[in-house]
Formats: sequence, structure tokens, C-alpha cells
Amino acid sequence: MTPVGATDGDVGGLDPRTKLALALGGGVLIVALPELFETCVLWALVLAGVLLLGRVGEYGRWLRLVMPMAVFFGAVTAWSAGSQAGIAAGLKLLTLTSVFFLFFATTTPEDLGNALVRMGFPFSLAFVMSAALNFVPVVGRKARNVMDAQRARGIPLEPGWAALRHYPAFLGPLLIQALQMAEDLAEAMESRGFGRPGRTFFKRYRLRARDWVSLILFLGIAVAVLVAS
Repeated sequence: MTPVGATDGDVGGLDPRTKLALALGGGVLIVALPELFETCVLWALVLAGVLLLGRVGEYGRWLRLVMPMAVFFGAVTAWSAGSQAGIAAGLKLLTLTSVFFLFFATTTPEDLGNALVRMGFPFSLAFVMSAALNFVPVVGRKARNVMDAQRARGIPLEPGWAALRHYPAFLGPLLIQALQMAEDLAEAMESRGFGRPGRTFFKRYRLRARDWVSLILFLGIAVAVLVAS
């Protein structure tokens, strides 16, 4: 039974399961590529996708967080295996995480969780995953609010060893708010009959022609790239 007003999953785009398969396949392809040039091409394709989606600002903010990790990973690899291997390792990490940035930028946690349930995943496992993804930005906003409130009280929370002894004033309220959110969520789930059989979906998730074409096209490109390299 489909509720009134239901629509196909990801109207005008790909099914969440297709995008998950493409993201995982892209990750495997990035790791398997031996040449630096192919990795640069894949990163260029990811950047083109970011431009087409209009997520340049979000990608720039995300890039500021990931770039230090990529540089550190590349430096460690360069120290042990040479400069070219270090550049390739850092770029592979950057491209790999960029692929999943695109995935999560185009797929809501609810769509991903519900689509996985339709694939046979246990509903409780899919719900925990989607709830965790939803809680990340919420906890981030609460962390900024707590930090601003404590700074207004004159408690220094700037990064560094000097402020380390003041971190309990930040972590304590944040932990209490996170536990309160978890309790509210548990009560809401219980009141809505969480885990009861006969669950229906607001959206219909099905693989359409565009999904199969995308998967086949990606598979053909991946095989051609691996054979050519």
C-alpha cells in the first residue's frame, strides 16, 4: 500500500541505492588507479559535479577541513615511499572524500535509510544510520552555541594547550544536550510505534531506466580505465 501523495524516490534524479553504488564503486576505482593522471581526471570530474550542483560554497568549507588531513597523509607517504607516491596518496584521499561529499550532498539520510530498508536491511540498522547522519549538523550547531555562550562568560575556548583545562565547560553542556536529544528521540520513536511490522513508505523507491543506464555506463568506464592503466 502506498500513501496518498507518495512520489518516486529522488524525483528527477537517481535512486539513492544507485548513488550509493556509484559512490562505493568510485571509491574502489580511485584506490585501484595506479597513475596520478587518472586520479587528477577523476577529481576534475568531481569538481565539475560540484559546479553543476551549485555546491561550491559548501565544498569550499568542507575542503578547508579535509585538506590538512590529505596534506598530512601525503607527507607521511612521501617520507616513506617518495614524493610522487606522496602526491598521489594525498590526491587519492582528497578525491575519495570528494566523491562521498557529492553523495551526501545529493542524498538525504531519510531517502538513503528507506531505500536500504527496501533492499532488505533491518529497519533498526537503517534508522540508526540515518539518525546519526541527521544528528551531525544538529550537534555541530549546539557545539557552536555552547562555545559562544561560554566565551561570552569569559571562558577561553580557543584551540591550544592553554585552553585545555577549560574544555570541560564546553564538553559538559554539550554532552547533556546530546543525551537530552537522544531521550527525546527515544520517546518520539516509542510513541510512533518504532519497530512495528507493516511499515509503509511515503516515497516509492525503484530502479528505473536511468539508474540501470548509469550503473552500466559507470561499469564500462571503470573497466576501460583499469584496462588502459
